[in-house]
Amino acid sequence: MRVIEGAGEWVAPADGTSSRYEEHLRVPDMSLGTYRIPAGGTDGQNPHTEDEVYVVTAGRARLVTPGGEAPVGPGSVVFVPAGEEHRFVDVTEDLAVLVFFGPAEVVRGQAAT
Repeated sequence: MRVIEGAGEWVAPADGTSSRYEEHLRVPDMSLGTYRIPAGGTDGQNPHTEDEVYVVTAGRARLVTPGGEAPVGPGSVVFVPAGEEHRFVDVTEDLAVLVFFGPAEVVRGQAAT
């Protein structure tokens, strides 16, 4: 067992960037992190090679994909399949999202460890 402190909590990006991802856990079959976007910030992510589950813990925005869009807020849970374009837009409140990747996210072309 491992208790993961701080996962899903809102913390403003210290360097003034418009978004920040902090990984909390990595095992071969999954990884977990918190993605944070301040109100008015932009989401610059690209599609991932892994399936994702988003659990919104704070804030409000819309999640847009080629197939549609949905408002998200605390308690929203959204599945995004591998390879699907997606982006958070209209971030009206500081957004904190738990992100589960399965299998573990491949980082910068490197295999998950």
